[in-house]
Amino acid sequence: MRYTFSRRERLGSRSAIDRLFDQGSMFHVRPFRVIWLPVPEIQVPVQLLITVPKSCFKSAVKRNLVKRRIKEAYRQNKDILNDFCVGSSRHLHVCVLYASKEIEPSPVIREKIILILHRLIKENEKVTQ
Repeated sequence: MRYTFSRRERLGSRSAIDRLFDQGSMFHVRPFRVIWLPVPEIQVPVQLLITVPKSCFKSAVKRNLVKRRIKEAYRQNKDILNDFCVGSSRHLHVCVLYASKEIEPSPVIREKIILILHRLIKENEKVTQ
């Protein structure tokens, strides 16, 4: 179990992000909107993009606080999704977009991220059937 969130695990390619938003599937787990797309082989099983829009929080300090909480929750629980992807030879691009105007406490964010990871597994199992 590796508790890191390295540079390779972050989705940063402009073309990959554009493709994700154009072709990706979406679902909601309040306060998040999740966009995901199966992709050809990449270096890691899952690449993640975390977004907190300026329309939710004008203050960069608040946006960064929410992003830190999301990153930490993902970092601690990412093995749920990584194990599934490695076991089924899949690779995903995922965008987690925070869509609330209130800052949720860390335990709530952690619980929602776990729900998101399980939902991503369920959605991917549907795609293959």
